[in-house]
Amino acid sequence: MPRQGAEVEAVLEQHPLVYDVAVFGIPSQDWGEAVHATVVPAPGASLTGAEVTAFARGQLAGYKVPRSVAFAGDLPRTGSGKILKRQLRAPYWAG
Repeated sequence: MPRQGAEVEAVLEQHPLVYDVAVFGIPSQDWGEAVHATVVPAPGASLTGAEVTAFARGQLAGYKVPRSVAFAGDLPRTGSGKILKRQLRAPYWAG
């Protein structure tokens, strides 16, 4: 999903209330793996998961639209600024 994740991130970054976003796969009983987005809303913005998925649905193929959305105050990054998706993904794959 690396290429598709980047495509979904590029679309979600266009949303005016999204400050930062990371997209990755999480376990799904139905699909094996489902698209998930962790979103950092813009300062002072109020944003819902339904708004994020509706925005994505208008610009992406159905299978690329995030099935779940979580919100965070910031995203973990390396010293060079790369998002540490491994840290974001870990709680979903534990156990």
